Amino acid sequence: MRCFFAVGFFTLAAKPPTAMRALGVLDKMQTSYISPVQYFLNLGSDKVAVNELIGYKLQLKWTGRLFCTVCGKKSNKLFGEGMCYPCFANAPDNAECILRPELCEAHLGKGRDPDWEKRNHLTKHYVYLALTNTVKVGVTRDGQIPTRWIDQGAFQGIILAETPYRRLAGELEVALKPHFTDKTNWQKMLKNEQTDGLDLLNEKERCIQLIPELFREFISDNNEIVQLDYPVNEYPLKVTSLSFEKTPTIELPLMGVRGQYFIFEGGQVINIRSKSGYEVELIA
Repeated sequence: MRCFFAVGFFTLAAKPPTAMRALGVLDKMQTSYISPVQYFLNLGSDKVAVNELIGYKLQLKWTGRLFCTVCGKKSNKLFGEGMCYPCFANAPDNAECILRPELCEAHLGKGRDPDWEKRNHLTKHYVYLALTNTVKVGVTRDGQIPTRWIDQGAFQGIILAETPYRRLAGELEVALKPHFTDKTNWQKMLKNEQTDGLDLLNEKERCIQLIPELFREFISDNNEIVQLDYPVNEYPLKVTSLSFEKTPTIELPLMGVRGQYFIFEGGQVINIRSKSGYEVELIA
């Protein structure tokens, strides 16, 4: 007989309807833009539908092994988002312009790997506004909306400008940084704290007034506000970050997923993307 425990407005089952076991290396969760957002975790040959595990106790156990997410080699230490040191130092995936697009030189035919830069950065890029607890400005390439907003846990997003390559988008973002943050407050996002009275259309209009004349030709006419809902049964009042180094085996009920975070019972959370390269066994 399956046991159920009342937790707030939903019920918590000891085990999901279909038991599962998967072993593999963590990487950023894949997502599907429907309501609520659907999350998938690739572990070895298994594609785990994470939404189906919400409301159930699961075990996430680190084997103690680390693998580079770029070259796949076993490593004693990982850097960035799951890279061995040679890839961290040389791979185009970790070039300085990834975090600082205003430094991109793809339009000059330069970069760690000019061919990679041409494919990924010498393409249409967006400057956007996203709403989590407050309004954030950011940059992403074509094909990454709304994925980029989902990864940040934003509940609304709007396109501000479209540029033909990454450098221009980065420079426009820099021009707006004195007026808008470019960081997500992950604690407030996971507690679902929101600033009252914010409207993205109004914020876009304010941006347009602030944008230097040089960038005004790139302003987008697309005023659609994308609404995002996340599979969370209950938001915590307080959050505590977990790490595999301190807690190699996490065994807790999964309350929800937002951004790239698992939210467990009691407000304990783990950032799956930041644990890219960790080999884990998932049992549910």
